[in-house]
Amino acid sequence: MIPVRKRTIRGAVLGAVILSVAGIGSAQAEGNWSSYISDWRTGNESRRWHDGNTDSTSTSVRLGGCSASPASFKSVTLVVWEDQFGPDDNKGTRSNKCGTTYWGDLSSGEYYFSVELINNNATGFRFSASSVYVRY
Repeated sequence: MIPVRKRTIRGAVLGAVILSVAGIGSAQAEGNWSSYISDWRTGNESRRWHDGNTDSTSTSVRLGGCSASPASFKSVTLVVWEDQFGPDDNKGTRSNKCGTTYWGDLSSGEYYFSVELINNNATGFRFSASSVYVRY
C-alpha cells in the first residue's frame, strides 16, 4: 500500500508542477510597445494597438523622464480610447504623475491614448516623456 500512495502523491505533485508551468504563459501580457513623447500638447494621440483580449492583463501606460514647459512637470491626464466607426469610446481618464496608470482588462479592440490635460491645464503647456511603455 505504501508504494501506491507514494506514486499517487508524486503524480499529484508532478501534475501541479505541470499546471503551474503551463499557467505561466497565460499570466504574460498579450502585447506591449515602447516609445517616447516629445513636446506634446493636449489632444495629441499615441499610436494605435490591437488588444485581442486573449488574457486578463490590465491595460497600462507607464511614463518615465517626464517634463513640461513652460513650468515644471506635475501631472498629465491621459484618456484611453477605443477606435471605432463613428465617435471613439472613452475607456477612462486617469492622472499620471510620471509612473504607471491602469485601465483594467479591456475588451477586444483597437486602442490609443491621448493627452487631455498637462499640469491640470487644457492649454498653454507642452509635455515630454523620455520613455513610454504600453502593456495590454
